[in-house]
Amino acid sequence: MNEEADDPSSKDRKFVEALARGLDVLRAFTHGSVVLGNQDISRLTGLPKPTVSRMTYTLTKLGYLSYAPQLEKYQLDSGVLALGYAYVSNLRVRQLAKPYMDDFARRTNTTVGLTCRDRLSMIYVENCRPAEVTTLRMDAGVRLPLATTAAGRAYLAATPEQERGHLLAALEAKHGEQWPMLEASLRESFAEYQQHGFCFSLGDWDRNVIAAGVPLRLSDGSIMVLTCGAPSFQLSEDSLKGGLAQQLAMLAHDIESLGA
Repeated sequence: MNEEADDPSSKDRKFVEALARGLDVLRAFTHGSVVLGNQDISRLTGLPKPTVSRMTYTLTKLGYLSYAPQLEKYQLDSGVLALGYAYVSNLRVRQLAKPYMDDFARRTNTTVGLTCRDRLSMIYVENCRPAEVTTLRMDAGVRLPLATTAAGRAYLAATPEQERGHLLAALEAKHGEQWPMLEASLRESFAEYQQHGFCFSLGDWDRNVIAAGVPLRLSDGSIMVLTCGAPSFQLSEDSLKGGLAQQLAMLAHDIESLGA
């Protein structure tokens, strides 16, 4: 898989390579395609096509993939949904944070998200927005790039230096010629975080969207990120920087104080 930020050692005798390959096949469906053929999966994962064929056959038998004969392609099945739902529904921080996020979204007329990292992406596990807001809909499970979003930048800024170094190296390998410009913007975000405690994405991910991100440090030592954002025609940069980001930082502090 190209998005490989966590590289387990091939010398680890406890590491089950076949299981890792099966999970890589499932991860291939997070690249935006609803249906994929074996050749598509092979291209996305870098796995040989015969290996992919065995994996998709097994995953279909287990209920994690379903096969569409008319398309000769696969799609995720209910087994994956059940696992994802079990994780999200049992996530304590989500249960604690949701009422506060709902209130913040109503008061500020912004979309408020709770995200966690998966390799080189951030994933929404909760999203709250006022009923009258019909734009910037980010349901649970939506993935965001790590380098250009407020969520990703805040996560990287709060990550210990050694782990951040590994992630930056993986991002450099992924983005190639675009990396020098991305790295410069990330360094600015890290400095901003050190000074103020939050990061911004001002049209970097989507030119029509501005957002702020604040790390949320959980009691188990892991890091998630709270975000708030809106289309640029609805929210000005001055408003976001002038007080809204600070309010988001206070919200994160309140949620942390609950023992999330």
